[in-house]
Amino acid sequence: MDYVRIAPTPVTYIGWGATEKLIDEVERYDGNNILVVADPILVSLGITDKIVLSIRQKGYKYDLYTDLVPEPVLETGEKLVQFTRKGNYSLVIGIGGGSALDMAKLAAVFIHNDGDLADYLNLTATKKIQQKGVPKILIPTTAGTGAEVTNIAVLALAHTKDVIMHDYLLADTAIVDPQLTMSVPARVTAATGADALTHAIEAFISVNANPVSDGLALQAIQLIGRSLKQAVKNGNNSAARTDMMYGSYLAGLSFFNAGVGAIHALAYPLGGQFHIPHGESNAVLIPYVMNYIQKSCARKMAMILEALGGNITGLSDDKAAATCVEQLAALIKDIGLPVTLAGFNIPATAATSLAEDGIKQKRLLARCPMTLTQENILQIYQSAVSGVLTEAPAAMFQ
Repeated sequence: MDYVRIAPTPVTYIGWGATEKLIDEVERYDGNNILVVADPILVSLGITDKIVLSIRQKGYKYDLYTDLVPEPVLETGEKLVQFTRKGNYSLVIGIGGGSALDMAKLAAVFIHNDGDLADYLNLTATKKIQQKGVPKILIPTTAGTGAEVTNIAVLALAHTKDVIMHDYLLADTAIVDPQLTMSVPARVTAATGADALTHAIEAFISVNANPVSDGLALQAIQLIGRSLKQAVKNGNNSAARTDMMYGSYLAGLSFFNAGVGAIHALAYPLGGQFHIPHGESNAVLIPYVMNYIQKSCARKMAMILEALGGNITGLSDDKAAATCVEQLAALIKDIGLPVTLAGFNIPATAATSLAEDGIKQKRLLARCPMTLTQENILQIYQSAVSGVLTEAPAAMFQ
């Protein structure tokens, strides 16, 4: 096969003040019966009111749904879908971080698809989505998940996470306005920014990478690498916030086209078993996974180091890959996130159960440039608990 599938890009408005285009998009769709799915924190801060002000001024009415939680569980999604079906809405607007946007996707699609969400989960699916549902407008308020340009919705299960995946989950319109991120707290900025960086890195080293996804990923790494620390340390830095929003969007496009891999596969059990926020789960694992697999993608890791601002002149690919790991580890530390699993109070004894759940994420592991066994995954978790970087056994590359 000589061709690759490139993501069907939704209508996107991106840049400072892009939110003003919301009313135009509402008028383009059937806005007579609108459901707004919003993060309750944004509602309490008055941010949601400001975003939808133009809708009210034009006389449109909407119902506001805020019964959401971070890292939403399956029951959260099921409850929203039931609410949406009863309301018979013609348009869904999602406002918030990745969790709120994922819930808005599910609401818009499953209003016209029967059954429970559990029937459609990737790991255990018994049904396939048949109907597109109603139009959805997605408005991210964090720079991190890329949910506004991807075709998945993530749900937390008892011990891990799973996704519902279909192109019908793509936004009909994405409105990406960095101005909405100015009030995001430092810890959330750090976690979501690390999530975006993970998307770009994993898309770049993915076995499904192609010149299009590579270009998107490298530009995202460059933008995030130069702005993440500034956005965390000074939330009022509009230039850094703008870089981060563009970087997050590009990272989302890159991983929609090439996929994410082992970092995400191992992060899902951390969220499921210990309820660690997704961005922080990714962040803590970045150096340990990348160090373990570095010999399988040393050339690309050298390119990542360069995109992060590192000087690779005179360095072999292996040396540049090792330096890349060091720089990534330093970045996670600099933005104030825990750098070991022990920092989350996860005991060494948990590594076995984490590995048992991690190996189940076949969809994600298949994209990793190195085939990982359950024993390999166990070694990575053990490394992440202790804080001691470990490389894969040399015999795996002979």
